[in-house]
This record gives sequence, C-alpha cells and structure tokens, in this order.
Amino acid sequence: MRILATLIAAVILATSAQAEGDLRPLTSLDATKAWQGVGRINLGTSGFCTGTLIAPDLVLTAAHCFFDADGVRTDDSDIEFLAGWQHGRASAYRGARRSVIHPDYVYKGRDNVDKVSSDLAVIQLDQPIKNPSIRPFDTALTVERGQEVQVISYAKHRADAPSIQETCNVLARDPGVYVTSCDVDFGSSGAPIFAMQNGAPVILSVVSAKAEWRQQKVALGVGLDQRLSALLSEIEYNDGVFRRTDTGASRVALQTGIQPSGALFLKP
Repeated sequence: MRILATLIAAVILATSAQAEGDLRPLTSLDATKAWQGVGRINLGTSGFCTGTLIAPDLVLTAAHCFFDADGVRTDDSDIEFLAGWQHGRASAYRGARRSVIHPDYVYKGRDNVDKVSSDLAVIQLDQPIKNPSIRPFDTALTVERGQEVQVISYAKHRADAPSIQETCNVLARDPGVYVTSCDVDFGSSGAPIFAMQNGAPVILSVVSAKAEWRQQKVALGVGLDQRLSALLSEIEYNDGVFRRTDTGASRVALQTGIQPSGALFLKP
C-alpha cells in the first residue's frame, strides 16, 4: 500500500485534479444520448453525487456519499436518482428501495482515510428503469497502469449537466487503489471511470476522491472486484432472488476500492 501511504497526507489538501484532456460539458440531447445511464443522485439536504446504472434497478456509486459531515446516514426515503439529468429534466426519476454500502465501510469523518478500500455502494431503485434509451453499463475487471480511461460526472459549478473528460489515464495502482489523471470536483463522488472495450464503454472504477500524488493533482478510483460482489450478494440475500454475477464485462463486475475523506465530494 505504498501509494496509499503517500496519498494520506495530501488527500485533504487537494482541490482539483490534473486534466490530460479537456473537461467538456454535455449540454445537448445528442451529446448525452450514449450516457443516459449516468445520473445525479440527490441525497436529501446533504448534497449530491454521481451514480451509474449497472442493471435496470441498480445504481453504482461511492459509500461516503450517504453520510453528512456529522456522520449521519441519509435515509433511503431521501435518495433520488435522476438518470441523464440535464438542465432541470431527467430521462427517468427513481427513488431508492434501499441503499447498501460495503460492510467494511465505516464513516469516520472527512479527515479520515482508514476505510479507503471499501468506499463503494449500490442503490436498489424502487422501480426498474425499462426505457430502452437508458441502458445499464457493463463492468470489467482489468485495470492496467497507463490505461486510457474517461470519466463522466456532475460536480460543483456543473451540477445541472454532466461533463465528460475523454482522455485521462491510470497513473498507478495498489490493491484497490487506482490513481488517475481524471478531472474531478465536489459532486463527482461515485462517478464512473470508463474504458472502451469492443467499441463499448465499460465501468472500470468509481471516483472516490481527489488527492495529490508525486506533486500532481489526481483523482482516486475505487476498484470493483469482491467489493461489488459483496454488495450484490447482500441485495440478493434480502430479495431472495438470484442476480447474474458473471465476471469479465458483466453488469456486476469485480476489484477493490478506496475512500478518501468522508463526504469529500458530497456538498457542492
């Protein structure tokens, strides 16, 4: 965990991430057509995060999103997912049947990084989204150093439409820790980090924090691996139904995760 040890002192000091490609707002229906499964998660009065459909009724995001600065967990009745949110309208609106955070995650405040490897959560929606234009994204296992990725997120000063950075890279990795050059800010927590596989975007990671590493500003990603499997297993157990959990480019992939400083991106 050498990377994590290097990041701990700087994670709270960073204010932005270094961009390799320009961060571009997606302001038209045509521009957002392929990304309708990415949406804004409203969390009562606590703020918002970014989330992504990985099944018609499941949204992937970061665990720290569900806690306010005092460590109070947002009630499921106060969670809303706005698929494809853009300028006051969403392609679909859904509430939460339940939210499930990784069992190893314990919120310990914004200045604590002890639980960086479990900052992952899934929202089970109160109703599946069956609109054919809003497609869930597949997930994938393999994350390589130097791999080109892209991120789509909502954030401070750009909360009303998603933005895309089409070119950033995985700079380094530890077990469960991905250091990327992607551009993130408050509100970007839970945003999907994509790679192209066979001509289609698949989710490799979820944005957890912004930090500083080797004197450059970076974004930290949560891997999926057993952590996502654990979340899906909990939902399956409570539902009493089997949910497909193939490896590779399946809708419920796998690797490890990292959380920075509590609700670091929660409030705009």
